Amino acid sequence: MEESIKRLARGGIDAEGLSLNAPSAGDPEESSRERLKIAERYIEECTEYIEKGDAVQASEKAYKAAEEVIKALAEKYRTPEYGRFLKEGRWYTYLLSMASKTLAKNLGDWIQDGWNAAYDLHVWGFHEGKLTIEYVKVGVEKIKKMLNEAKIALQQNR
Repeated sequence: MEESIKRLARGGIDAEGLSLNAPSAGDPEESSRERLKIAERYIEECTEYIEKGDAVQASEKAYKAAEEVIKALAEKYRTPEYGRFLKEGRWYTYLLSMASKTLAKNLGDWIQDGWNAAYDLHVWGFHEGKLTIEYVKVGVEKIKKMLNEAKIALQQNR
């Protein structure tokens, strides 16, 4: 199975994401927990890239972690953006951005702060390659805070 996922990834297909999207409609709680595990893995990879001094890859791994956190929370709290994801069949970046704002209204600014940092890293750290590792670290800390707060939020029955 793992080899199949790697083969699909080499072909540009996110098999892990596809596998989470399918059960999400049936059991969003389980999907949310799995997404946080993936986010934690992305943060671990991000940390490894930081240690190597690779600001570009660290930026992208941090962004991917934030994406998973937003998806997890949107699924748990059944935001309108989650409903659009179910209809459209995938999470578009604009839906993630909208979901971050919806969630921030209900859970706190830590979500918006984390998403803003992630998007900044995605554009200026990954795509443009303009951020040094020191700037990346600042954004990563906000994303780590978002992940830690999300773990707490997902344990609560709101």
